[in-house]
Amino acid sequence: MSPDPFGVRLRAAMDTHGPLCVGIDPHAALLRAWGLPVDLSGLERFAMTCVEAFAGRVAVVKPQSAFFEVFGSRGVAVLERVLGDLRDAGTLTILDAKRGDIGSTMEAYAQAFLSDEGPGRADALTVSPFLGYGSLRPALDVAAATGRGVFVLALTSNPEGPQVQHAEANGRSVAAAVVDGAAADNAQAAARGELGHVGLVVGATVGDAVARLGLGLAASAAPLLAPGLGAQGAGPGDLRAVFGDAVGNVLPNVSRSVLSAGPSVQALAAAAARDAESVRAAL
Repeated sequence: MSPDPFGVRLRAAMDTHGPLCVGIDPHAALLRAWGLPVDLSGLERFAMTCVEAFAGRVAVVKPQSAFFEVFGSRGVAVLERVLGDLRDAGTLTILDAKRGDIGSTMEAYAQAFLSDEGPGRADALTVSPFLGYGSLRPALDVAAATGRGVFVLALTSNPEGPQVQHAEANGRSVAAAVVDGAAADNAQAAARGELGHVGLVVGATVGDAVARLGLGLAASAAPLLAPGLGAQGAGPGDLRAVFGDAVGNVLPNVSRSVLSAGPSVQALAAAAARDAESVRAAL
């Protein structure tokens, strides 16, 4: 793995290509919209077209594991090929698998997705902290050791999220406790003025919740993966209002607004470039 920490590589990619993460979400409706069959051949054609369009052109690509897993072991093999081809092209990947467990099970997930030997290794992995932030320790430590990252769910854009994430324990919201954990793990990077290896998932559609819950995102030195742009209703202009003084650490995620431009490689690349430029201008 690269000797540079994940946060350093992410900042360089964002500076070079613009702060944008493009999803690869080969769900059935998109396969049909591209005129592809909803089977393994359609999955492979869709995924590899996205690789051709985005590799070397965007800061980060985020495959959604579930849409590959639904096709069984052969679908997972396509996912591994996607991750490998993007890695060979020097394009950062976040595997959106939202893993979260305890003990040896979490250690196995960490080895599968974050170790140098993992068959499904990516540059970063999304993880769920709702068994307690401390339950993520195996993944946090493997990521730190290999120069990879994790993105921890903190304040998500789905309407069910606030019921858990805004809930309080010991006078602190669950979301704030997650941010506190990330800040502690990123402390050394923060002291160097760098992004840390522990990122946070904070939706671009959460309104004033970041400020209202006192999350202190800027002090956490966390990269901030921000879903919700485009089809979910948020626009580039919302980012500054939602994230405040942490806006420079935001990595907006788009999927449908870019993927709907397919199946043309050129149209996909142009859509990604358009969104990257609009986000860069807004920030």
